[in-house]
Amino acid sequence: MAGGNISAATISPDATIFDMPRVAFEEVVSLNLVGTLLPCQVFGQAMVEISQPHGCIVNISSMSAIRAISRVVGYSAAKAGIDNFTRWLAVELAQKYGDGMRVNAIAPGFFIGEQNRDLLLNSDGSLTERGQKIIDHTPARRFGKPWLLTQVR
Repeated sequence: MAGGNISAATISPDATIFDMPRVAFEEVVSLNLVGTLLPCQVFGQAMVEISQPHGCIVNISSMSAIRAISRVVGYSAAKAGIDNFTRWLAVELAQKYGDGMRVNAIAPGFFIGEQNRDLLLNSDGSLTERGQKIIDHTPARRFGKPWLLTQVR
């Protein structure tokens, strides 16, 4: 499923919500929320069309859906929408197709990537102020490590 953010939908420290272009907000909501809906429709339909409907849909949420994270208003709203849509879809599929259909969402937390590196880390590798705020609200007190995901069994 697609997901992400764009800079025009992020409120810079010297801007306000009133400065954000509506079209930027819509683009991020579409990318994340509609980008979740479409694969759920395609793959969900394939799961229910077999003789004994079964399958598991796992949507990607975000910690920003649970706790407001400053500056990323469109992304946070879209991910909160994914959480709600996931709960709704779980009920819908279970009621119509039985308990063989499951729908869940995960919120894996923050990973350092090219899109957010300069936002979270200084050039020397230390945390920026924003990076520190995120770590302060992260139970493991660290960013995610992608190589650990491949080791989960």
